[in-house]
Amino acid sequence: MPASATKALRVAVLADSDTRWKWGALTATRVRPGDTEIHLDGYLLRGRATPTARQLREVGVDADSLREVTAVEFLRAMEAARDEEAYDVLVLALVGGGVQAMLHGLGRVWQDRAERPVVVTGYVGVVYEKLADGLLLRHGADLVLANSRQDAERFRTVYEGVGADASAVTEVALPFLGGAGYAGEHDPYTVVFAAQPSVPDSRKDRTYLLDRLIRHARLHPEREVLLKLRSKPGEHTTHIEELPYQKLVQRADPPPNFRLVYGHMGEVLDRTDLLVTISSTAALESLHRRIPTVVLTDLGVREALGNHHFVGSGCLASWDRLDAGHRPAPDPEWVARQGVAADGGYETAFDEARKRIAALLVRPGGLPPLAPYYTPVTAPGYLPGILARHHLAPDGTPLPGAPAADRAPGPVRQVVRRAARGAYRHGVQRVAPVIRRMGEL
Repeated sequence: MPASATKALRVAVLADSDTRWKWGALTATRVRPGDTEIHLDGYLLRGRATPTARQLREVGVDADSLREVTAVEFLRAMEAARDEEAYDVLVLALVGGGVQAMLHGLGRVWQDRAERPVVVTGYVGVVYEKLADGLLLRHGADLVLANSRQDAERFRTVYEGVGADASAVTEVALPFLGGAGYAGEHDPYTVVFAAQPSVPDSRKDRTYLLDRLIRHARLHPEREVLLKLRSKPGEHTTHIEELPYQKLVQRADPPPNFRLVYGHMGEVLDRTDLLVTISSTAALESLHRRIPTVVLTDLGVREALGNHHFVGSGCLASWDRLDAGHRPAPDPEWVARQGVAADGGYETAFDEARKRIAALLVRPGGLPPLAPYYTPVTAPGYLPGILARHHLAPDGTPLPGAPAADRAPGPVRQVVRRAARGAYRHGVQRVAPVIRRMGEL
């Protein structure tokens, strides 16, 4: 009998970045069946993007426990979670390779168990690249969540096209949509540019966007112009940021009505009159609240930028048009296909997922073994490398030399880990860009 039958639903979320922790934790609260109480344990996969305490607070979701783990440590924790401590639901909020590694590792851990948790995974936002690769790496979970009708159709097409079972695909919506609808202009009128860590990636393009934002502030001194940043210096997000806007703005001379802001995106949107971005998921949050939203075309409409996803949205425009007072009008049909319930119905978007999880929790005889599409037979040249990155052998067992999990890291080990992460981030943010620039000479 699942633990949820007698007490609160026990849910574990494994995440590898601030954004995916936000998605995973909020998804866990959205998909719980009925009004079931939830006990939420968070596991943060140790790596370059492990969230800081500030980033975790910004999400606004309280976990009953939170700990940093390696992949092997997490698998051992799942193996030890039995009886009253057993989980009902496990949300894998990871990149595709991480999900695939955990599916194989968990398959080994649970191979002799009659009962196991319902395994849920999905995407943190807009899926605009590596569709087949990312989807097949997520195959094998009990539910693969699609954030929109369009994504659900695409996901099923990919799975069916390779002969994989597509029944796990479940249409939902982005779990962090919400907030009050736009009720009219604020005083002062506020323009927000939602920056992204990796798009665009060149100094020239990022400097151009910053210059245009500052120019807009000068052209409209009566407006407040905000540059919304994802992370503070030294922090990492889902994507590596080699050229933080904080550094670029130091060389600019912005007017008094221009400033940098951090914090919860929902709180920033509470005072936004115009949201501008290249392709951030923030655009969908903004559209959900009926806030005028623009996806910039200044650098082209290109797959590399992700703004091609917004073709047909009615939101594409350039800074020149915005400087002249353009107000975008989103296409209602396009918005509806993206899981943005601007006209209501958001709360019902998770009903199917709730229903499926509730049925799986009471399935007679428990759940079948995890069965990913990729196996040593179907992908012998690809799968071993994916698993090895997480110190797992092709059969899901820990490789020799994998980080120990039988004890908490001591003070020296903690210092070494922090130093290693700091060295990595220094290399990414400072050394790598210099080497690339030298190569371009």
